[in-house]
Amino acid sequence: MESKLYPMKFLPLYKNVVWGGNRIKELGFDYSPLPNCGELWCLSSVEGRESVVENGFLADNNLSEILEIYMGDIVGERNYEHFGNTFPVLLKLIDSADRLSVQVHPDDRLARERGMENGKTEMWYVLQADEGSEIVDGFTHSMTADDYQKVLSLGKLESILHVEHPQPGDCFFIPAGRVHALGKGLMVAEIQQTSDCTYRIYDYNRPDANGKLRQLHTAEALAALDFSEVKDGRTPYNYQKNSTVCLADNSHFTVSLVALDKPMRKNFTKLDSFVVYLCVEGLAAVRSMGTVVPIHAGECVLVPAVADEVELYNEGDAKLLEIYVDPDKWEDDGHSHIHDFDWLAEFVGSPSQCDCDVHHNLCDNPDCNQ
Repeated sequence: MESKLYPMKFLPLYKNVVWGGNRIKELGFDYSPLPNCGELWCLSSVEGRESVVENGFLADNNLSEILEIYMGDIVGERNYEHFGNTFPVLLKLIDSADRLSVQVHPDDRLARERGMENGKTEMWYVLQADEGSEIVDGFTHSMTADDYQKVLSLGKLESILHVEHPQPGDCFFIPAGRVHALGKGLMVAEIQQTSDCTYRIYDYNRPDANGKLRQLHTAEALAALDFSEVKDGRTPYNYQKNSTVCLADNSHFTVSLVALDKPMRKNFTKLDSFVVYLCVEGLAAVRSMGTVVPIHAGECVLVPAVADEVELYNEGDAKLLEIYVDPDKWEDDGHSHIHDFDWLAEFVGSPSQCDCDVHHNLCDNPDCNQ
């Protein structure tokens, strides 16, 4: 089976929503006859919304079907033992022509208590942001559940929401429990646990397409909310071309930004996971296992776990998000199982480059360009 696998590209799934815009069309996607596309699901194994393979001999099979056949060869042996035929991450593009509802997601513990498989921790990478656009992430100050309920009952929730003004290239990590919302005029890439559970707290008294107010989940959200203060929700990182720059590294997913203006070769022999490359800017190509797959912004390639090496190519400047789930980062009963090596996907370059911890930019070698 190993010799038959190859990097897989998937057909997009489009979702028309009341707040959606039409920027995704500008990336080269045709979602007619939908009037807008608020969400493009790039890679999903959510039941009923599974992504379908576009290229190669597995074309027309969905992600869950190929996982059932190829199992650990696709996602890694330990990932398959843990997640089964559910792909552990869900990747989307979101285009908000209007404000999204203020919402929160449960963590794994609460979700499982309520009969769901997973909670939802997620992150946003900002592709486009209009001047003055806003993101809600957290509360302006710490409070108790009683304090929150009093403000909510008075209809003054917006007064306690922490607001950011994002710029293209900004990254926001949204752990389960954090109140959040995208404002209008934004397009973001969203990487999240595979879960479609959302508790809607406030929706600006906005009617849906049928003229009705959308359902709120204020009672369900109460146990899920983290009432801590958030001062700055942006993830700090040092942008570098032709380098692998960590944006998020946790038990649910590892996400890095790879900005290319020349080819890059990488080695993943030490990583027991799939690797997904989601293009967020420009034109690129992913080569592995004898197959080359071109992608543009909004498209992704799934490289199976059995692949040892990947080559990345660009046409002009290109930016990719590199995404995987490292089983050595899982937590069990509060204990981390991270091994001594954090950076498993080492950059393979010229002899003048070294195998430093490029995720955290910890290197004293003056010749290292990581």
